[in-house]
Amino acid sequence: MATMESTGRVVGSWRAAWLRVEGYFTWYRRYWTSNLYSSGLQPVLFLAAMGLGFGSQVQAGPATGGLSYLQYVAPALLVSAALQVGVGEATYPVLSGFKWQRDYVAATATPMTPGQVFGGQLIWIALRLTLSGAAYAVIAVFFGAWLNFGAVLVVLVGTLTGMACATPMMALAATTFDEGMRFGLIFRFVVIPMTLLAGTFFPIAQLPLVLRLFAWISPLWHGNELGRGVTLGGVSGLAMLGHFAYLLLIFLAGAWAGRRYFYRRLVV
Repeated sequence: MATMESTGRVVGSWRAAWLRVEGYFTWYRRYWTSNLYSSGLQPVLFLAAMGLGFGSQVQAGPATGGLSYLQYVAPALLVSAALQVGVGEATYPVLSGFKWQRDYVAATATPMTPGQVFGGQLIWIALRLTLSGAAYAVIAVFFGAWLNFGAVLVVLVGTLTGMACATPMMALAATTFDEGMRFGLIFRFVVIPMTLLAGTFFPIAQLPLVLRLFAWISPLWHGNELGRGVTLGGVSGLAMLGHFAYLLLIFLAGAWAGRRYFYRRLVV
């Protein structure tokens, strides 16, 4: 009997989280064009500029695994775009739920708990990442960017990488009261350097040791390696498992902290 009651509470908890997702989707289907550039066009334009434009000047060789630069950079651009979308969705929109629109406060004035509010936001970000990644993957087909159906797995890698960066940012947003330049500094001094130095455009072996250390601890490098591994090969199964475990660990740690800080801020 106790087990059935516990199961019912879990089902009800997720049902409440999905109600939040339904609300986000109701808004999104009316205003999706406002996100079209950041979630769809931007990575495609990067693919055209770097893969076709700059890539036409890069000879296939050891650095690209013997592949064209377009094929080398395509999975990493998907993953890096997912990181940027994940961080973007987990900063100002989350802070808005606490501070400006205060819809988190309104939701927890009902029987909905802060954990359910957090879960709904988490699910919505994952759906946004998967949708934008799938759109990029389909368009990249027409560029000749993919070698095989591993492109489907790259979308999932992008979602995992984006979520690994989103959950710590959600925890940070939940502890932010006067944002000032905090989020701007994160984009300028963390996200952009990660994009440039974590193996997105060239192997990190070409970097000085100090910068390679930065790349090794960044989730984007692990996402890039995992993304290239599932579509281009050249990464051992053990290494891919390590990259996956690293991203999963960051995601789980961020989710634990985020849920805790949501409760701390919303339970008065």
